[in-house]
Amino acid sequence: MSANLQSAANPSLSLKKRILPVWNQLGMLIILVLLCVVLALFAPYFTETNNILNILKQSSITAILAAGMTMVILTGGIDLSVGATLALAGVISVMLSNAGVPAGIAMLTGAAVGYTAGAVNGYFTAVAKLPSFVVTLGSMTYLRGIAFVISGGLPVVLQDKLFIFFGSGSLFGIPTPIYIMAVVYIAMFFVLKYTLFGRHVYAIGGNEEAARLTGIKVERTLIHVYSISGLMAGIAGVVMAGRVISGQPNAGISFELDAIAAVILGGTSFVGGVGRIQGTIIGVLIMAVLGNGLTLLDVDYYWQLIVKGLVIVIAVLLDKLRN
Repeated sequence: MSANLQSAANPSLSLKKRILPVWNQLGMLIILVLLCVVLALFAPYFTETNNILNILKQSSITAILAAGMTMVILTGGIDLSVGATLALAGVISVMLSNAGVPAGIAMLTGAAVGYTAGAVNGYFTAVAKLPSFVVTLGSMTYLRGIAFVISGGLPVVLQDKLFIFFGSGSLFGIPTPIYIMAVVYIAMFFVLKYTLFGRHVYAIGGNEEAARLTGIKVERTLIHVYSISGLMAGIAGVVMAGRVISGQPNAGISFELDAIAAVILGGTSFVGGVGRIQGTIIGVLIMAVLGNGLTLLDVDYYWQLIVKGLVIVIAVLLDKLRN
């Protein structure tokens, strides 16, 4: 009753209550559509099928990383190591493939490397109670160091055609990385929305101590969360190795920032407990479309970096305003 009286006394408050839920659900989608309309008007090539497929293909790596990052941020944590994990997984999988290991096993090993790196992050964050920022900052450094050591600091050229197809091929005219990205997001949507584990992730992000008191095994859940983030980085590393036809120890530099920005743009709160995986893919597409549009409009690369930095700041600001 009092809330209704307040709304009647303050029409602007009532308007906010009606608009905010709609904005939280559809705001970023509206921005994406408007961005596409503007680019279609000023950069006609933007709407061509090949360019749309190129946008989706180019954004697939960031999208896969952002899928795992979404789960981490939902728990109130952060994973700065995904770019380095991507590089290490790519280098190891390519080296195994070149050594005669079947392509499928080599790629699965790359994904397993990512999963293991994530599990280590999860252990130190959940069990040792170290801040996730510090843990993943440290792993970002040593994982990339390992990638440089085992590769001798040089790219390892990929030779297996099946492996190359995994990152550079196409099926029915659609690049294979797009299929992989779609499978990842369908799986993550199902896990977060329909499984007990997904509900535990949201509960921990909302209030970790309350989640523990209700019987949720917080430490085990967090280890799984970081392991999944590492797995996504491992998969992204394998896809990227196939796309550039090499395992590169310097791959994925600053990719973690793109993934974080996409997650926050998509509506996931930095403080945890609120967010949707479908919002993350919209955030990824906003950044990909923006980058593609600036390139088509012949905007200098250095200016593109400035725009990308501003987008990250705006993403954090939007998160603050939502909260």
